[in-house]
Amino acid sequence: MKIIKTPLEGVVVLEPDVYKDSRGFFLETYHQEKYAALGMLDPFVQDNHSRSARGTLRGLHAQLRHPQGKLVRALAGEIFDVMVDIRRGSPTYKQWYGINLSAENFRQCYVPTGYAHGFYVLSDFAEVEYKCTALYDPSDELRLLWNDPAIGIAWPPGPRLLSSKDEAALPLSQCEKVFPVFK
Repeated sequence: MKIIKTPLEGVVVLEPDVYKDSRGFFLETYHQEKYAALGMLDPFVQDNHSRSARGTLRGLHAQLRHPQGKLVRALAGEIFDVMVDIRRGSPTYKQWYGINLSAENFRQCYVPTGYAHGFYVLSDFAEVEYKCTALYDPSDELRLLWNDPAIGIAWPPGPRLLSSKDEAALPLSQCEKVFPVFK
């Protein structure tokens, strides 16, 4: 497996070994010991799978009292996957990182706790699966405004399909007032 370091602490991109032949392909998508050696020590307790149309933007989401680390991959199609450091006091606070994940490149991205996460669908549709280190708790969810100028994410051009909850998301400056402590 190839490991790609990112400018954000704990965020890593993984390129697994893919074995292809005339029948198709095989890859190992998770191996507890190998991933723990990379710093993913928390156990995964929930798997999520979404299917989204082109232009769908999901995020930016985080949980505060029960933060989730996420191991994200695209099973079909292609996404622009984004994470934002929301850990106050971190040298990379408010900085973001984005990478294309697709069924073709087999890449995975590990988003540790303390980061907001979201993605934008680049293909006609995308199926995304991610493993989480904590259970989803709707009462604990933080939704950051996807186009907050204080963060400045360079999203790919195109239409934006957002949920009503994501449309009502707050800029980071307001989140800091409502949620005074980021983990």
